[in-house]
Amino acid sequence: MRKIIASTYATLDGFIDNPHLWSMQHNSEDAMAYALNLTLGCDALLLGRVTYEGMAQAWPAMGGNLYADHVNSIAKYAVSSTLEKPAAWDNSHIIPGDKLVEAVTALKSEDGKDILIWGNGRLTDDLAKHGLLDEYKVWIYPVIKGGGEALFRPESASTVELVDSTTFTSGVVVLTYRPTHP
Repeated sequence: MRKIIASTYATLDGFIDNPHLWSMQHNSEDAMAYALNLTLGCDALLLGRVTYEGMAQAWPAMGGNLYADHVNSIAKYAVSSTLEKPAAWDNSHIIPGDKLVEAVTALKSEDGKDILIWGNGRLTDDLAKHGLLDEYKVWIYPVIKGGGEALFRPESASTVELVDSTTFTSGVVVLTYRPTHP
């Protein structure tokens, strides 16, 4: 069965908004190789509506490297109660919000590689609540932001177990947690 992996950039003080403003200066060759291998191990992106709309504006214009070409070629699934049709981003599909559990259960049971989520929000909370989220990969950046959108919300409350940690030369650390289901 395919795994669903939520990969999220966070500051040391636990904020996730506007990572383009604070993460880029901490990219290192070893971190980029890890990100590439993670992405190549997936053949689908599962995104909440807000993340999907932002990514669908930027990513179709990217390309010319293995990472961007792979992201643009794989299936993209936007979970939304309001979108009626996918954006003009190759291989995009809409999963109606009220069909989330049914659709994701079916996706997980299909043949293929793992499924990647960028970000951490209501989508990951709903998947974790229904036992469908397999891993959190939290990229902790050596930045203290002081405020913003929190990595987790009250609805996120659950228990997890640490299954791996990776430290990069830039000081970024990826902590991999598996939800523990009661």
